[in-house]
Amino acid sequence: MPAKVQARAPTLYRVAIVGASSTGKSTLAQALAAHHQTLWVPEYLREFVDTLQRTPQEHEQISIATTQVRRESLMASELEQVSLRLPGGASQFLFCDTTPLMTAIYSQIYFGAVDAELAQLTRSHRYDFTLVTAPELGWTPDGLQRDSTVSMQHLHGAVIAMLADLQTPYQLISGSVEQRLRQALDYLADAVKA
Repeated sequence: MPAKVQARAPTLYRVAIVGASSTGKSTLAQALAAHHQTLWVPEYLREFVDTLQRTPQEHEQISIATTQVRRESLMASELEQVSLRLPGGASQFLFCDTTPLMTAIYSQIYFGAVDAELAQLTRSHRYDFTLVTAPELGWTPDGLQRDSTVSMQHLHGAVIAMLADLQTPYQLISGSVEQRLRQALDYLADAVKA
């Protein structure tokens, strides 16, 4: 009787998409998820602001970040269950529109400090790949939670600085919406092969 071939365990790659406000994170996350026929995790902060019709307060930053991570974990579990049923244990992506890193950056900029629990979550919660959206699409007002063109550049610098501080490799994504999608797809295809 021939030996039973063991199926390769599925691999779920979590992809962080970070960047300043109005730089196309959500658009990129949606496009990547559609291309890979997978899920993406929307930014919880947007829902928070739309629901409460106000910006968050300092003490709410950790709750926003933990809610984002909890939703990400739920979708990751859902994808892992689907992957287990696929022949050969196919690899899968989960695209995360923002991360605790962005909440920490906003906390530092708007409140002058990052809560210890949020700082720990930012350091400990890791992603397989990180995409940074360049601040070049032009600022679009977006209700209560968005800033201005000037703050886009400041936030972009803060994102790059924090990624360097955390020693997190990243890929800068720039150009038109179509160019950004192509850059991200090419980067992820090469990174998974490596």
